[in-house]
Amino acid sequence: MSAKAKTPAVRTRIKIFLVDDHPMMREGLAQLIAQENDLAVCGEAEDAASALQQIIKLQPALALVDITLRSSNGLDLIRDLRLHAPAVAILVISMHDESLYAERVLRAGGRGYIMKQEGGKKLMQAIRHVLNGGTYVSDKISARILDLFAGRSAEDGSPVNRLTDREFQVFELIGAGLSTKEVAARLHVSAKTVEVHRVNIKQKLKIGTAPELIRFAVRWAESQSATSS
Repeated sequence: MSAKAKTPAVRTRIKIFLVDDHPMMREGLAQLIAQENDLAVCGEAEDAASALQQIIKLQPALALVDITLRSSNGLDLIRDLRLHAPAVAILVISMHDESLYAERVLRAGGRGYIMKQEGGKKLMQAIRHVLNGGTYVSDKISARILDLFAGRSAEDGSPVNRLTDREFQVFELIGAGLSTKEVAARLHVSAKTVEVHRVNIKQKLKIGTAPELIRFAVRWAESQSATSS
């Protein structure tokens, strides 16, 4: 009696797409993911436009996205992906302080936020948690979100947290030394719109003049760089 030899079924790897403007970071993430026998990197991009186009085409299960991208912002990419590729889960991995960004990422449609300083083991835990349908944030951010749902104040004392996402983007770019016209070009809005945002930012931060806003934004940006380094 003859029988055909049974061959084990080949397990399809879960596709992950990488979005980061640092090639070494993408390489490191790819090497980490390649160690998992059920995961595979299906593509990568350094900017939002390329990422959006490729993710729509490839339809990965998960996109790992940095907040700061080449000539773009990760929050805008998250919103675009929610619109054009809603089945793709998004996990943000960033060097920026989670207290400033995690809630913004979740509001934009991301499924989690992890800082790059956490290391490979925690990153893989976050990836698997999101792939299993969960939302991943630190215990600190989780407690703050629960406080918000319970109606309790979750202010951490930073006036910057009172800014809307767009105001926050304008504020960041001012801190990076960009002029009004340069900010407008980066965000693809008019200079008049940026000026309106600047007025709102000054009111919320209780700043009187444009030079004071610039000094405040630059000092804030420098403090963030020092914290992340």
